[in-house]
Amino acid sequence: MSGGDEYDDLLRFAHAEAAKLNHGDDDLGKDKSGYYRPWFAPWVKLKGKNNMDLQVPADWLRTEIYTGLSSGPEIERRRAVAGYNELESPDKKQVLKFISRFRGPVLYVMELAVCLGAGQRNWIEFGVIIGLPFLKAMITWYQEKRANNVVAQLKSRIAMRATVVRDGYEQELEARYLVPGDILVLEGGSTIPADAKIIADYADKCGSPVSMDLSECGRGTSNFSTACGIDKGPTVCTVDRSAITGESLAVDHSVGDTVYYTCGVQRGKVYAMVTASAPYSFVGKTARLQVVPSGNDVGHYQVVLNSIGTALHGLVIAVILIVWIGAFSRNVDIAIQDSSLLVYALIFLIAGVPVGLPYIIIKTMAVGAAYLAKRKVIAQKLTAIESLAGVDILCSDKTGTLTANRLSLDKPFVAPGVHPDWLMAVAILASSHNTRSLDPVDKVTIVGLKDYPGAQAVLRTGWHTRKFTPSDPVLKCVMAEVDKDGRNFTCAKGSPDAILRLDSFDQDTVAAYLAKADEFAQCGFSPLGVACKEEGEPWKLLGMLCMVDPPRDDTAATIREAMNFGVSVKMLTSDAVATAIQTCQQLGLGTHVYDSERLITSAMPGSEVRDFIEGADGFAEVFPDHKYQVVEMLQERSHLMAITGSRVNDAPSLKKADCGIAVKDASDATRMAADVVVLEEGLSTMITAIKVARQILHRMKAYIIYRIALCIHLEAYLCTSMLILNETIRVDLIVFIAILADVAAVAIAYDNAPYDRRPVDWQLPKVWILSTVMGLLLAAGTWVIRSTLPLNVSTIQEAGSVQEILFLEVVLTESWIILITRMARSPNSGPFVWPSWQLIGAILGVDVLASIFVIFGWLSVDPAIQGGFDIVAVAKIWCYSFGVVVIIGLAYYFLNKVRWLDNVGRRNRSHRDPRVEDLRTEMQRLTSVHKRQFL
Repeated sequence: MSGGDEYDDLLRFAHAEAAKLNHGDDDLGKDKSGYYRPWFAPWVKLKGKNNMDLQVPADWLRTEIYTGLSSGPEIERRRAVAGYNELESPDKKQVLKFISRFRGPVLYVMELAVCLGAGQRNWIEFGVIIGLPFLKAMITWYQEKRANNVVAQLKSRIAMRATVVRDGYEQELEARYLVPGDILVLEGGSTIPADAKIIADYADKCGSPVSMDLSECGRGTSNFSTACGIDKGPTVCTVDRSAITGESLAVDHSVGDTVYYTCGVQRGKVYAMVTASAPYSFVGKTARLQVVPSGNDVGHYQVVLNSIGTALHGLVIAVILIVWIGAFSRNVDIAIQDSSLLVYALIFLIAGVPVGLPYIIIKTMAVGAAYLAKRKVIAQKLTAIESLAGVDILCSDKTGTLTANRLSLDKPFVAPGVHPDWLMAVAILASSHNTRSLDPVDKVTIVGLKDYPGAQAVLRTGWHTRKFTPSDPVLKCVMAEVDKDGRNFTCAKGSPDAILRLDSFDQDTVAAYLAKADEFAQCGFSPLGVACKEEGEPWKLLGMLCMVDPPRDDTAATIREAMNFGVSVKMLTSDAVATAIQTCQQLGLGTHVYDSERLITSAMPGSEVRDFIEGADGFAEVFPDHKYQVVEMLQERSHLMAITGSRVNDAPSLKKADCGIAVKDASDATRMAADVVVLEEGLSTMITAIKVARQILHRMKAYIIYRIALCIHLEAYLCTSMLILNETIRVDLIVFIAILADVAAVAIAYDNAPYDRRPVDWQLPKVWILSTVMGLLLAAGTWVIRSTLPLNVSTIQEAGSVQEILFLEVVLTESWIILITRMARSPNSGPFVWPSWQLIGAILGVDVLASIFVIFGWLSVDPAIQGGFDIVAVAKIWCYSFGVVVIIGLAYYFLNKVRWLDNVGRRNRSHRDPRVEDLRTEMQRLTSVHKRQFL
């Protein structure tokens, strides 16, 4: 079946599903533009349900190839019908986003508490309980919106752009402004901005400038002409369609074929006409029907939050059952307002379920993403922050990341009988003519022409380029067919080995050529072979250009810093092994650099291959599939991988890695595949991003430990006090305690957090151990002050009731605990940093507010003390609470010094299973052998 048949079948399926969904009266509420607002959600503007497919008028698809559309009313008219060329983003529906804050295991329990409060007719508690989630949701939504605006502003700088023919000339604009009928210029490295049909090769432009009527171009199927027995003409471009079809190999396309939105052009340069904008494209229709999953990735942090919420729910249920069993022995009623089983259940639901946990965690990540954006690092999804924090191996490109990306030409090697001016002229002829997006190698070649006036004179003698074949990541060779005065030449430029594969050259010349290539490589230079042939004549080896790209000044220091943080840097380069070794020596990476082809395709057992990859400092002569294999094999050893990329061929390896990083000036396809986009050159920005990500995860873990400890504190104390004394803290005080606990910690997102010196893991067993110990110590501290009150050991009770005393002690000790959990916890943590003024201010504000409530008796129901509370007693409670926190801090400090506890829950970063690894490698080799035999 051809690609077009598959496309048509999917479209028929889409229309069938749309018909099922659209059964009924769908015109209600629909406006003239095809949108409608549902009665149950008037704030949402949706596409018309029957408008799954936009029937583009035939006259829209008749655009003159050279002039394109004219700016003005016509484009606006088309946009009014077809909409902007972008898929609708769920971030625009802020009301729905706010409502989604009330979903999740933790929120469901709080909603149950609201129902219990209403059933008990405790209207004050009911109002506070129902207002608490709204307040936290509003604050978190607003803060996250502000943070997302910062990221969005920076993302606009890397928005997908398209080259379009309008008003008679080519211009570049954002892809969202395209309309059906626009003439696109698609070339290697670009992302296809809309469904389009190829109408001409850029080199020949279909001959004369006539209007293109796409209704006469056939079905426009993808190029399976050989399999279908249809001759559609020569291939004009190659497209990577893995984003929508999963195909591992790029597909060749001819004139008349359709190319699809979000796919990447690998080779070639063509004219194409937009036939469907993004909402009506193949990808857009499929996404609306949910044939493919949405882009909302579920991060590990969400799994962690769900597991914590589930565990706390189980603990709350267990405690409620224990208290109910004890209350039955005292004949406690079920529904008396002040003291009943339902009141006890309400108290534990409020005290034992941290309603602010998901809010503050999401806010912390959003604020961290905004901070990363200010450092010119865009996290395209929040899960990327979590991945960055755990990365332990970074595979980096060489040019522009480890080196300064300031290529220059050194003295070339010229074959015997060849003039240097002719060598340089051929190198220029074998360069791209697209001056707006020149390859770095072409750029340095053209810039170097200024030192060769003779070559400039040669190029002025009337050369014409008939065909240009850009660099191929596998062949690593650029070719151009040129003519002059009726003589046809083919010029080639590429890696030394690729040039030698063109023909059999003179052995003496080849020997000198290879010797010079080794000499250049030993000096850290990048050699570039040059050859040409005249029609009817054999290839002639002209010589070799020598390119120099010095390392960046800060790269060596950055690599040392990365190693100190537990991140191993491996260089992946297409240069020769000798060049890669020399560069690694200059950067302090080590000299364990291997030829990727010989290593990965060798006959070594799979476990030994993976051992080599783990111990390597870099790989040379790397192809895109080699990058993918390196990432895959290291992930099989339980490493968390980050890899950089810039070209469209790097997209598969970036998708495969735990954190794909698109470097500055990366192609659109690479940016779409990446989790993180870096807007500055150099390795230092990436290492800074890793440190910041670790700080963000530290804040999240600090709050989680703090919040679990608080839940265990209240559950342990209240459960034992109900069983022993048949006493509890009033519901209204429990509500205020829960509110103040999260208010004190809400500023954790802005805290000056330390960063670990090794990759960060969640370590949930350690989190639970620390939280449980701290919670039990807090409960013990509350029991000490409660048990001493009847003995007249303290004079605190002389000035107030037990309820207010316990309330103030609980608020003070719990608010100060966040100052303990935020500190560096393990021997591998970074240096101590003082808390931020935001966190200190929030804690002091909560403590002062709680003290004022007690001093003025605003929370008291005892008429004897409603007029006020002794300030001396409040000071004593402050001193006692401080002593409790000091004891807990010492326990926390010594617990973190235990090596066993520090390693609990950490990922085994180099897990070996030789039998499985050997079997997997042999199966891959067997598959490769059969594939070659089949081809």
